[in-house]
Amino acid sequence: MTASTLPLERAPAFDRATARPHAIATWLLTVAGLILAMVVVGGITRLTESGLSITEWKPISGTLPPLTQAQWEHAFQLYQQIPQYQQINRGISLEEFKGIFFWEYVHRLLGRVIGLAFALPLLWFWIRRAIPKGYGWRLVGILALGGLQGAIGWWMVASGLSERTEVSHVRLAVHLLTALLIFSATVWTALDLRSPGSVKRRIPTLAIWSLAALALQLMFGAFVAGLRAGYAFNTWPLMGDELYPTGAPWLQPLLRNFVDNPIAVQFVHRWLAFVVLGFAVVIARQVKRMGSRRESIILHSIIGVQIILGIATLLTGVDLHIAATHQGTAVLLLGSFLLTGHRIAVLRDEARG
Repeated sequence: MTASTLPLERAPAFDRATARPHAIATWLLTVAGLILAMVVVGGITRLTESGLSITEWKPISGTLPPLTQAQWEHAFQLYQQIPQYQQINRGISLEEFKGIFFWEYVHRLLGRVIGLAFALPLLWFWIRRAIPKGYGWRLVGILALGGLQGAIGWWMVASGLSERTEVSHVRLAVHLLTALLIFSATVWTALDLRSPGSVKRRIPTLAIWSLAALALQLMFGAFVAGLRAGYAFNTWPLMGDELYPTGAPWLQPLLRNFVDNPIAVQFVHRWLAFVVLGFAVVIARQVKRMGSRRESIILHSIIGVQIILGIATLLTGVDLHIAATHQGTAVLLLGSFLLTGHRIAVLRDEARG
């Protein structure tokens, strides 16, 4: 039996002579860029309330949009059967329907493109025995997460097809956070492969806490988007004339307010940003003290821009372009935290010898 016919679990380790860590890292960073684009398009899809325009999940045949007048009319008829059309968009024309269909279609198409952009090169690198030892199953795991994300996306859409006029904001948060988990795993793996010796690095404790704070803020950002909480108050730093509007209703039990109350959710998202800023300052100073100023500058710059965009989103009444840029910059901020944390891990390991 030759090596090529051995079961995967018994196959010999990849030969260092054929491993191509930098090529794989470049491919992974390209995929991360596609995920960034998909998150931005997903944000636009939510802001334009386009996410329910496609009422069927057809992973293969759905790759092509309607091409004939009859196909367009059929897709429109399906949309007319759901509560969003009946309660909010009743009477829109076929041309107007095509406008919202566009963003949901592009969002789903990008998902398919990312799947192929990950799976096909992974297969090629595997066949060529170019994946460094210890990385093969990590990459397969990321691919599996991508497949799960597609199912989560449909689970989210399905929540708005029968009784609701929009998707569940909780499912929207799960969908977004899963996308960002895939982005994080992809970027961290690429950084590992580009580091000296392609060594797999452990995430520093400070980076774990920083990423946890950021993940919480991103979750509340998804809640804000899903509940359209950004429209609740368009003033800053006060909400109207108060830090928190005393006359605002509260839900019972109390904890529901941090998930389902648009005013409370907007309040938390406003001020949790400065907790994340605090973590950013601390971790940026640490990496600078360890001798790497570049990551400190990148992190400080991106979080500053992100906070300004967040305030501008409120003050403009959730302008589409500013809000979409705010969501895209959130992904860049996540990437800068990962870059900083990874640099600390490399410098830490080098100092230990």
